[in-house]
Amino acid sequence: MCYKARLRSRQRILGLAMFLPIGFLAAAAGRRTMFDILGLEGGLLAVLFLIMSLGVHEAAHAWVAWKRGDSTAKDLGRMTLNPLPHIDPIMTIMLPALMMMTSGFMFGGAKPVPVLYQRLKSPLRDMMLVALAGPVSNVLLAIFFQLILKAVLEFGLYEPKQLLPQVLYFTVYINLVLAAFNMIPVPPLDGSRVMTWLLPQGMRAGYASLERFGFVLVLILLMSGVLGMILGPMLNPLQDFVDFVTSAGGIW
Repeated sequence: MCYKARLRSRQRILGLAMFLPIGFLAAAAGRRTMFDILGLEGGLLAVLFLIMSLGVHEAAHAWVAWKRGDSTAKDLGRMTLNPLPHIDPIMTIMLPALMMMTSGFMFGGAKPVPVLYQRLKSPLRDMMLVALAGPVSNVLLAIFFQLILKAVLEFGLYEPKQLLPQVLYFTVYINLVLAAFNMIPVPPLDGSRVMTWLLPQGMRAGYASLERFGFVLVLILLMSGVLGMILGPMLNPLQDFVDFVTSAGGIW
């Protein structure tokens, strides 16, 4: 996600405020945690794959911004597949770990990639392309991990219920969730940059001004259950696309 620098601290606080109570309520209700499902080793491996996926997401933003004229992220060392420069201590490590220990799902984020709108060759269109790069990278990662999953099962290296296939299946799923979630057109999510490009000029400023309330809007969508209703229909075609690509025309 391409957050403005001035929103970072507020969003970290809101992120913790959003997911801490949900996690503890889930634990109190006796829901299975990711450690229950995958075990300690599997849970830690899943966190590692999530951190790698978030890093690729941010690197994709940085690469497209560089190709479109803004080298800010590249100059700061953010155009790299090394996940370390993309790690935010709270959103990348503490929050996902907490969610895995206390609930049946996981959520997190990486350090936002800075993009200078004015440096882009065609600012409005290019900002849309920069935003799209993140979710597209997650779909490509889902394809990559599903190919690995199919290979280890096809060649009989693992049984479906063993640890590695379960972790790979989870990694495919979480990348599709990241792609779908980021494409929701609520500022400052990536989908809002696409929506800004699509809207008539007279509506863009008003829509962009919603960014100050964006995380609160996401919280409302989550707590009301609407977020799940939105993500479900988005995930199905994404999974169908990944299945089609990785089926190699029916070979697997």
